[in-house]
Amino acid sequence: MKKIGIIGGGGYTAGELLRLLVHHPEVEVVVVESGSQAGKHVAEIHDDLVGETELKFAGAAGAKLGELDAVFLCMGHGVSRGWVDAHRPPKGTLVVDLSTDYRMDEAWVYGLPEINRERIKGAKRIANPGCFATAIQLAILPLAQAGLAEGELHVNALTGSTGAGQSPSPTTHFSWRNGNVSVYKPFAHQHLAEIGRSAAQVGRVATEGINFLPVRGAFARGIFCTTYLDCDLSETEAQDIFRDFYAGAAFTHVTDQPLHLKQVVNTNKGLVHVEKHGRKLLVTTAIDNLLKGASGQAVQNMNLALGLREGMGLRLKGSMF
Repeated sequence: MKKIGIIGGGGYTAGELLRLLVHHPEVEVVVVESGSQAGKHVAEIHDDLVGETELKFAGAAGAKLGELDAVFLCMGHGVSRGWVDAHRPPKGTLVVDLSTDYRMDEAWVYGLPEINRERIKGAKRIANPGCFATAIQLAILPLAQAGLAEGELHVNALTGSTGAGQSPSPTTHFSWRNGNVSVYKPFAHQHLAEIGRSAAQVGRVATEGINFLPVRGAFARGIFCTTYLDCDLSETEAQDIFRDFYAGAAFTHVTDQPLHLKQVVNTNKGLVHVEKHGRKLLVTTAIDNLLKGASGQAVQNMNLALGLREGMGLRLKGSMF
């Protein structure tokens, strides 16, 4: 059994990791560290785990890093790098960071299996992609590899409130978010940097032209993303490009049917739909922001890095209701 530690164990992504890992057949979570929750039972905070684990939160430095096979960093953006610098985890211990801190660091493997599966295998430092970045890259990368993404790309993505984390803020609390929609960080979202780098990795030459409008939705989880561009290919030709690109993907699937968000919520799936309207090619993608956009993808990366079956512990079924 692989021994696992979670650092920053009180938030949404840590809760999702625990929900996955306590039932994973090849790992054992031995420490969940949280400075604010130390001494409490994990199920007091992540109460969907009542009856499933007796783990308690450890305080700071509760993890004996040399005894762990893998560590997940679930701390706020800007905190992970300081933790790594202070604790210097052994080179042989897998570290998967779920923050933004290492996504542009060339010393860390960018953990998008759809393009980096072979690099992830055996890696010891993995930067998990952002949730918006994952949903958008599923739409853009096949086009970039085919040389079809050099012009303007128009992206609109609607996200649930859990994407903003557990700490309440003026734009996440229920009375503001419920029944409400708003745009934020138009054309300047931080995930554009990692999207641009991945697009360049698969062949996109243009350094600008990905026009992204992030939208806050009045629901808890999921990302529903639409991307459109001018394209002279037929619908069938465009669909074939996507099917070929994702032929070996464990969790990303191209479907002929129009998407809706409930298809992916509570799963690790990334769904893709491609259709043509005149010269406009419309690509719709959908993911669960906490799973394929965060913790599910982190477990997928752990499985690959530790030599386990890629889908182990991740064959989750969503619910239509």
